[in-house]
Amino acid sequence: MSISSEKQAQVSVNTTSVKGYSTPPRNADDTLLAELGYKAEFKREFSMIETIAFAFSIMGVVASVSSTFSFPLVSGGHVGMVWGWLIPCFFVMAVASSMAELVSSMPTSAGLYYFSAKLAPPKYSALASWITGWANITGQVTLVCSIDFTCAQMITTAIAVSSDGATIVSSGATYGILLAILFAHGLVCSAATNVLARLNLFYVIVNVGTTIAAIIALLVCSGDNKVSTQDAFTMFENNTGWSNNGWAFLLAFTAPMWTLTGYDSAAHIAEEVAGAQRTAPIAILVGVFGTQVLGWLLFIACSFATASVTDLLSGALPLPMGQLFLDVLGKRGMLAIWSLIIVVQFVTGAAQGVDASRVVFAFARDNALPGSRWWKRINRRTQTPVNAVWLVMAGAAVCGLLGFSAAALSSLAGASVIGLYVSYATPIFLRITSGRDKLVPGTFSLGRWYIPIGIIAVAWVSFIVVLLLFPPTQTTTPAGMNYAVVIIMGVFVFASISWIVSAHKWFHGPIKNIDDPRSSLEGKEL
Repeated sequence: MSISSEKQAQVSVNTTSVKGYSTPPRNADDTLLAELGYKAEFKREFSMIETIAFAFSIMGVVASVSSTFSFPLVSGGHVGMVWGWLIPCFFVMAVASSMAELVSSMPTSAGLYYFSAKLAPPKYSALASWITGWANITGQVTLVCSIDFTCAQMITTAIAVSSDGATIVSSGATYGILLAILFAHGLVCSAATNVLARLNLFYVIVNVGTTIAAIIALLVCSGDNKVSTQDAFTMFENNTGWSNNGWAFLLAFTAPMWTLTGYDSAAHIAEEVAGAQRTAPIAILVGVFGTQVLGWLLFIACSFATASVTDLLSGALPLPMGQLFLDVLGKRGMLAIWSLIIVVQFVTGAAQGVDASRVVFAFARDNALPGSRWWKRINRRTQTPVNAVWLVMAGAAVCGLLGFSAAALSSLAGASVIGLYVSYATPIFLRITSGRDKLVPGTFSLGRWYIPIGIIAVAWVSFIVVLLLFPPTQTTTPAGMNYAVVIIMGVFVFASISWIVSAHKWFHGPIKNIDDPRSSLEGKEL
């Protein structure tokens, strides 16, 4: 469980012998980390503003909305855009608030699977940690793939527009672009922590600036072609193929659920953050709320600017959002703002790559992955888990083979949301059940509200997991199937067999890698 408030405030000044050296703990963050059982292996280069920027960048508002615009467009039209975004926001905030409380109590890169281990009954601690860890890694890797895949689609959209439709990029070429993006992200994510921290300030400026520019451009340039306020907020169109309009509308939730993922990143970089107990939960809450507000405003602007849902869906471009910008802004205006959106999506993928690599590193540090001794290595020069970075990129490249499927985006989006939100809900469920008396609150606490908020969060995740396993249309084919269930079940079967056959014998949850909790420098390269 988390240490007490008194211990959290203490900074030991006593020296301890570490491999023949007499070394004092560096600061309160590393002392707390040592109390949680881990030695400090990263430089704490992320400030408050840089951590918020990191959490915000992973959700990349304008790029994420552009990537998933087809979901609400098909599932409700104008109603799907406006209300299909807003409704899930309230429930996602319940999840984010519960997670922020856990991160404040236990700020470690191990994050969610560490929380599950500490809050579960002792008999099931290792199993809870195992389930949470594998679910999170599944979501992390597929999220990297889905972000970079849509970035590749954005590039192919730009190529089609710039050539006036003369050049339509094939699925094979799109996969090649995806591999190039993954390689570039591997290089960026392998950089030193201080470089990554500074880059995130650039990320958030481009992200917010482009989002605001898109909102203004759509509202101003659509001119007299804007639909009425009544139509923008109330016109419903079902283009899913599902006969039940209510069910069709629910599928619009895919867009906000995919966008509002990755905010657990503030937990996974907690060991690189200064003042992590306070900074990490603030970054989660500010990042989620800011993304929700900007995303809703952008979808409202899209709704007003969409004169015909049918025309957008029948367009030849890979992404309907590109068609909307082309219709409203013309070729030059579309390419100008689309270029910025591509930049936003690229940096979103880079931020997510950093997040995913930290999860892989932490899980490997506890010897939970095949070949853990390789993936938990820290590069001597950059002080970052370079091997873990390239493992993530390789896994994303394999998942990217779904790009040859007609339902690639819905499959990747569904798998990433399900994997991540199952890992979010598991420790929250344990917090409101077996862990009620185990967690000592950190700087941020929900107080007596943690139970009702936790119940809402877990119930919502249970609902959304079922929803996202369904295909986008009532009648489906092998090419149009939602392959999220294949990805999720594949990992589940592998993790289950591994647990039954051998893992239950040697995996006991998070492993302390420091002998003396007063020393956060145990095992550091000296």
